[in-house]
Amino acid sequence: MNDFPKSVLFACNRNTIRSPMAEALMKHLLGHRIYVDSVGVRLAANEVDPFAIAALAEIGLDISRHRPKSFDDIADQSIDLIVTFTPQAQHRAVELTRTIACDIEYWPMADPTIVEGNRDTRLAAYRDLREDIFEHIKRRFPLSDAPLD
Repeated sequence: MNDFPKSVLFACNRNTIRSPMAEALMKHLLGHRIYVDSVGVRLAANEVDPFAIAALAEIGLDISRHRPKSFDDIADQSIDLIVTFTPQAQHRAVELTRTIACDIEYWPMADPTIVEGNRDTRLAAYRDLREDIFEHIKRRFPLSDAPLD
């Protein structure tokens, strides 16, 4: 699995938590070598989840200006790989492959919004998600195998 696509699209349900977190982490690691974007199955309110913002801010990444997009907002359909985090996003990605040729990978990730409790408990769920996504990215796209500019 050391194939490096030229473009990666991360997809979840609303593009407010998992996919923008993955986009920011991937851009941090390989954004100068790979085009990275993210979308949701359906368009959400124009804001990213505050806990997602906080979890990434802890490691120096800012997604506060991210504006959710849907699959319908994809202007450039030159996508080499779509990584989906939810069954709904997987289904929509498969539909998209009827009109464009690209690979799809399914990385099921927990929805941190289902965790209840105080702020610290809920933020811990977002930190766990951040680390899970980060580990998946590092395994799938080892920096030692990354193409040079």
